[in-house]
Amino acid sequence: MNLLTIAQIIVAVLLIFFILLQQRSTTLGGAFGGESAVYHTRRGLEKILFWGTIILGFLFVILALINVIY
Repeated sequence: MNLLTIAQIIVAVLLIFFILLQQRSTTLGGAFGGESAVYHTRRGLEKILFWGTIILGFLFVILALINVIY
């Protein structure tokens, strides 16, 4: 295994971890009108997880493309 493959595996595991840590924005009660908030501002750890997920997803795609080229 080369370094790119190992890096891609690590990023994939971190990406899965970040996705699973995020709170679910809609629940069963929200599906039937239980939640009235339309807009929700992310703060604190939720914001870090959100941006971390975006960055890790972007990094995963870049590593996958580089891995295909080499």
